[in-house]
Amino acid sequence: MTAAGHSPLLVERAGDRVVATLNRPDKRNAIDQATVDALHELCAELEKDPRTLILTGAAGVFAAGADIAELRERRAVDALRGINAHAFVRVAELPLPVIAAIDGYALGGGAELAYAADIRIGTPSLAIGNPETGLGILAAAGASWRLKEIVGDARAIELLLTGRTVKADEALRIGLISSVHETGDLLTAAHAIVDRIARNDRAATIATKRVFRAPRDRHPSVDLEAQSELFESPEKFRRMTEFLERKDRQHTGGRA
Repeated sequence: MTAAGHSPLLVERAGDRVVATLNRPDKRNAIDQATVDALHELCAELEKDPRTLILTGAAGVFAAGADIAELRERRAVDALRGINAHAFVRVAELPLPVIAAIDGYALGGGAELAYAADIRIGTPSLAIGNPETGLGILAAAGASWRLKEIVGDARAIELLLTGRTVKADEALRIGLISSVHETGDLLTAAHAIVDRIARNDRAATIATKRVFRAPRDRHPSVDLEAQSELFESPEKFRRMTEFLERKDRQHTGGRA
């Protein structure tokens, strides 16, 4: 992998994947305007050259929220700009999967960035939640609509109204994360997920994510349109032929 220069978002690139590390350890990786700008820059790159993205944080923290010093100075016009919300929508809509590897705190805007990922994994020290109402604002960068899609309406509204923090065991139990790993194994686990995804057909993976995220009223037409394209794909014929030949060899005991 090759790394970009100093930034609030450290980016490591490989052929089929990118690892982006939130890197403001002195601020517990709080998401400020510079971080948002760096996310937009990375999204522009991955929209042109799609690769699977792993999001993580430096120094044992994913992101302990948005930058409160910046938020305090923002006014109504800033809220309507959707500074964090639009960046996180762009992350969510990347063509290939996004995996959030969460160590330690993921609060406020940090939690909302994690919710924008397709897959979330964590460590035993994970603590995720949305304390925004305690600061006199609401979680407007995705939690109000994404969280209920992840954990269901009843659980999501309870978490948003109380502002309580969810620890790793509960996060796993309610489906907020899909697995728990020791800190030293977290990125290895994330890369293993990418490896598994990479073994599948790239076009089918992109289509699956696009169809999964389509509005309910577009189904089943969006599924059938995507499938019609894949049914004509040379890769579909190659993979299915290999599957049938492998199955035939198993049935014949490997004899020609």
